[in-house]
Amino acid sequence: METPRQDPDQLQRAVRKDASGAPRGRLKIFFGYAAGVGKTYTMLEAAHQAQERGVDVVAGYIDPHACPQTMSLLDGLEQLPAKEIQHGAIALKEFDIDAALKRKPQLILVDELAHTNAQGSRHVKRYQDVQELLNAGMDVYTTVNVQHIESLNDTVASVTGTLVRERIPDSVFDRADQVELVDIEPRDLLDRLASGNVYREEQARRIAANLFTVEKLTALREIALRRCADRMNLLTEDARIHSRSEYHTDEHILVCLSSSPSNAKIIRTAARMAKAFRGSFTALFVETPGFALMSEEDKKRLRENMRLAQQLGAAIETTYGEDVPYQIAEFARLSGVSKIVIGRSGATRKSIFSKPSLTERLIAHAPNLDIHVIPDASAGSRYHAQKNLSRIIAMPIRDVGKSVLVLLLATLVGQVFHALGFTEANIIAVYIFGVLVTSVITTNQLCGLLSSIVSVLLFNFFFTVPRLTFQFDDPGYFVTFAIMFMIALLTGSLAARLKDNAKQSARAAFRTKTLFETSQLLQKETEEQAVLNATAGQLMKLLRRDLVIYPSDGKKLLTPVVYRMEDSDQADLIAESEKAVAEWVLRNNKHAGATTDTLGSAKCLYLAIRVNQQVYGVIGIALNETHLDAFENSVLLSILGECALALENIKNAREKEEAAILAKNEQLRANLLRAISHDLRTPLTSISGNASNLLSNYQKMDDESRAQIFTDIYNDSMWLINLVENLLAVTRIEEGRVNLSQSAELMDEVITEALRHVNRKSREHTIEVSSTEEFILAQIDAKLIVQVLINLIDNAIKYTPAKSKIGIHTEKQGKWVVVSVSDNGPGIPDAQKPRIFDMFYTGANKVADSRRSLGLGLSLCKSIVTAHGGTISVTDNLPHGTVFTFTVPAGEVELRE
Repeated sequence: METPRQDPDQLQRAVRKDASGAPRGRLKIFFGYAAGVGKTYTMLEAAHQAQERGVDVVAGYIDPHACPQTMSLLDGLEQLPAKEIQHGAIALKEFDIDAALKRKPQLILVDELAHTNAQGSRHVKRYQDVQELLNAGMDVYTTVNVQHIESLNDTVASVTGTLVRERIPDSVFDRADQVELVDIEPRDLLDRLASGNVYREEQARRIAANLFTVEKLTALREIALRRCADRMNLLTEDARIHSRSEYHTDEHILVCLSSSPSNAKIIRTAARMAKAFRGSFTALFVETPGFALMSEEDKKRLRENMRLAQQLGAAIETTYGEDVPYQIAEFARLSGVSKIVIGRSGATRKSIFSKPSLTERLIAHAPNLDIHVIPDASAGSRYHAQKNLSRIIAMPIRDVGKSVLVLLLATLVGQVFHALGFTEANIIAVYIFGVLVTSVITTNQLCGLLSSIVSVLLFNFFFTVPRLTFQFDDPGYFVTFAIMFMIALLTGSLAARLKDNAKQSARAAFRTKTLFETSQLLQKETEEQAVLNATAGQLMKLLRRDLVIYPSDGKKLLTPVVYRMEDSDQADLIAESEKAVAEWVLRNNKHAGATTDTLGSAKCLYLAIRVNQQVYGVIGIALNETHLDAFENSVLLSILGECALALENIKNAREKEEAAILAKNEQLRANLLRAISHDLRTPLTSISGNASNLLSNYQKMDDESRAQIFTDIYNDSMWLINLVENLLAVTRIEEGRVNLSQSAELMDEVITEALRHVNRKSREHTIEVSSTEEFILAQIDAKLIVQVLINLIDNAIKYTPAKSKIGIHTEKQGKWVVVSVSDNGPGIPDAQKPRIFDMFYTGANKVADSRRSLGLGLSLCKSIVTAHGGTISVTDNLPHGTVFTFTVPAGEVELRE
């Protein structure tokens, strides 16, 4: 019998079940290869079918440019009004996410998933709106075309000749619960276009001439079909991993990040390779000394490339060094990378005398790795020339002044050497030293190069014959000038490189020191707020910015704490608008606010302090329009990770402590039940047996027999009553529910009251009461101290033979009253004394009537005395016997008017 094949969508839902356990909505994408294939029409038909099944369906947003046949399907569906946003003189209509969250239907329709929202919306992209709806528990139907998939953008552009700006990350498409391919033959689509069912006639002719051709539509259809097949393969592999089948992958794709305009295409290609190989994906940025000279435009492009790589599922990593190929190869070796993807822009070598290309040097450093070079027609020398030109123009005036001053001093020293008759070699050494100093004290490497050239010219002008001209008589000076220039240039370059390496080493050391200090600080803290305060202090030291931290109890944000720099001029960081962004971050476990695509108008960048899906708080960093650089962002994320781990450790320690208390209580209950089930059986059996005997043989018994039975019943019942009282008292004290009602009491009266309640067998013993003073007052709860004395006296009666002597002695010692209960019985072995006050400990002693004790009396005594602030102990009563001694606070006479 053939095993039925499992539905991949069901498998995916099982694999991608929300780790937090919260209900999450289901996303269904109606996927097409071009406009007009019928995505919106099919989505509306599916919505009507769901409505017939009793599902609460609402049309959140439908593209108003759809054909009349499609729009007619909106009849019978509830529609949310569009939200109007003013953009200059134009009123734009957008999806109203707040109205959708307030209405919260079971199923909501949101057309055009890749749409870019108008400025002023909560999110930059509509797919982010959809993700928030899913997190709120709503199911979503939406539409998207193949050209809007991020990793396919370049491929589709090569077919259509048009680069689409509105795109969604591949992860949104792959994580959808269901994708339905809406397919139609290309010729049928052209017929539909010609009939005016897709666009207006004039617009249809223009589009048909550019995009809607059979060849292009066929290619787009193939890409869409292949993308759906890739998604099915991904679901199958996820299901295989989820079922713990033996599937492993050794592929690790590494793409190199840069500010090059062509880098986006390299990233998309690497992302497709990672999906094809089912491997992990990492994007590496090597920060070189030239990063500080990078223009704002290049830095912005670099951040965009990093964000693109992150959207495509890459883990962003940063290393520091001047030798880029070496840094890439070392990272690949340490991280287990199997394939490296780079662009052709760095793989060109113009001649055999040129410097080896990036690819050649990378192969030399990592000969065992697969290196994929991606061609790119847009990559050329223009970008690099512009970048170098900008560096030359950006050379600070201060560096020029420093260079001129150093060369002037070198020339003056040369003049002195010349006057003293020193050789030209010494003067050349002075200029070389000057170039070396220039390279160290300036920030632009171009200063060293220019100083090398100018030093040769100065030496020629001032120190060669004829002097004060740029002419020279000896042809050998050609070699002298060349060697001088090369030595100056080489030493200057080495000095600049050493300086840059020292800066990078200092930065790396600072990062390591900061993380180490943070780890040490957080490990010492045992309270959540102390951990947050320490984290804020470290971040302010690193970023020099104001912070606001919202602690969280896991469900909502608590009272925020603002941390400000001394020279801060920031406005209110805890306004309602700012708090709303922090609450969004808490709900969605994603960063938002300034410099992001979500609620970007906020003053702060908000990040979750989290471990996996558990959010312990939200931190806001005042940025305004500035961005964090790669170094700051890397250290920030590391510190937040340390903070989250510290908070989780505190939570785990608290839960462990609570679990230990619970286990102790459970053990207490278990011991109690075990003792009760064993030790109560004898008195209960005795009571029931004697009562039955009285009922059956009452008339036949003589008075003496009946009196004996009554006595036995009374003794057994009194034993049970005392036991229950002890159990209740122990339970209240262990749970901390006993409130002492202390007052000044005469100890003689307390002892007299205790003797009235002791076991009847006290008649078989001699009890003597003594005191050092006639009146001794104690500040006590009389009822509880009476219980202590009853237990100690009963204990002496139980464990001593008849006619033994029991003594109760009271004396005052300073601020304490000392009470001792002694007997001359067999005593307690030394081995049992350390545990004599433990609950349920009975030792090896036997009671005269062979009834076993539960071991609660002495434990209760210790709890009561401790609650009074006193102590209790056991010692030997020489020559034989036992003495129990406890202390309670002394009392004073209260004078009343």
